[in-house]
Formats: sequence, structure tokens, C-alpha cells
Amino acid sequence: MTQHLANFKARPVACVTGATRGIGRDIALHLAAQGYDIAFGFRDEIHASNLQEELVALGAKVFCQPLNLFDAKSINSFFDSLNTAQFGLDLLVNNAGITKDNLLAMMSQEELEQVIHVNLIAPILCAQAALKIMLPQKQGCIINMSSISATKPNPGQTNYAASKAGIEGFTRALAVEVARKNIRVNCIAPGIIETDMVSDLLKGNEQQAKSKLLSKRLGKPRDISALVAYLASQQAEFISGEVFNVNGGMLLR
Repeated sequence: MTQHLANFKARPVACVTGATRGIGRDIALHLAAQGYDIAFGFRDEIHASNLQEELVALGAKVFCQPLNLFDAKSINSFFDSLNTAQFGLDLLVNNAGITKDNLLAMMSQEELEQVIHVNLIAPILCAQAALKIMLPQKQGCIINMSSISATKPNPGQTNYAASKAGIEGFTRALAVEVARKNIRVNCIAPGIIETDMVSDLLKGNEQQAKSKLLSKRLGKPRDISALVAYLASQQAEFISGEVFNVNGGMLLR
């Protein structure tokens, strides 16, 4: 797949990590429909090509480049490419995440380190690289993705819950640091959202999961992408350093 580079000046630019599947895909498509040009990294060329075609069909210009969130050099290279070409960057959505559930007593070091790296260290590195673009602009927005597991984890999620609780603390701390540069930082903590990954996990237990929700339905990716679009908009310019729970009322159960 050949990366597609274009002049992004006419429209705001959003970079979405983990954009080729699930919630990230819906975020990218929703933002494109809202008038954003989209930047995203990929590991799977087929998924990336399909997403690129859909984004272009929505009128978005697209920047895409291979990106390995386990590799700091790959992260820096991705954002350096945006910066060198002087595209600008208005919004970073740190959406990518992984799970490797296991009881802590039986968890391998690899399972621990991979989850902490992708879910916590990589978003910090992406934000650090994005700030090289946003700080000179004196404007920007960063939205991190947490999870209900940060406050209501299931057994076997010590690595995942720790990574997501960390991203919430990181959000608050970074919001304090960059406020004077007109950069806002917020966090979204989804509950049970209908994606391919969640569908596989919920096989045979969907009704039981719904019974824990005040909404009596599972979340949809658009429940998250709509909030991303709002938090990135001028209507939300008074909001920074916050964590928004989007879980159908599950925390009240």
C-alpha cells in the first residue's frame, strides 16, 4: 500500500491510532464525515487500504503510513512525517489498545509488558510526538481512550486495568501541562461496546451483560465517536482534564 499524502490545510486534521478496526475505525469515519482529514498508522495493509477508500469517499484527504506501537522509533517517524510535510495536526485520538487477560499469578512477563506498552507507553509517546506539532501552533486537542476496567475490572485484568488507570492519570497531568498553550486533553472510558473483539468475548453471555446496564443495550462504536467529535469541537473548549464514562450506566450497578 502506498501512503497517500495531501495538503491538509483546508480542513482540520485528526490522527487516530488503531483506526483500521472496531471503535477506531468508526471514529475515523465519523470525523471524516464531520469535515476532518485523517491520519492513521497501520500494520495490516488490507484493512488500511479499505479504510482509506472509505475515507476518501467521504471527502477526506488521508495520510497513512506503517506504524508499530511497540517501537518508539516507528512512532516518532510517523509524526515526523506529518511535521516535516507541514500538514499540521488538530486532534490526536489515542484509541489503539490490546488485551492479554490472565490471572496475575500466572501472567507472563510478555503479557504484562505488551499490554502496558501498547495501552499506556505508546499513547504517551504519541502525545509527546504530537505535541511537537501542536505546541508551535498553540492549539490542539488530545483524546485518550481508557476503559470501564480502570474502575470496575474483571478477574484477569490486572495488566489491562493498570494500563487504563494510568492513561486516566496521564490525561489529567498532561492537561495541566499544556493548558497555557491552548491544548486540551480529555479521556473517554467506554463500557461494553459492540465490536468484533467484544462479540467473541460475549458469545452466549450477551443477555447477562445487558442486565448489568441501565440502558439495557450494549454500546455501539458511534456512542464513542460522537463524543470524540464533540470533545474536539469548539463547543467543548471549556472542558479539559476530564474522564468521560460511556458505559450505559454500568458503574451504577
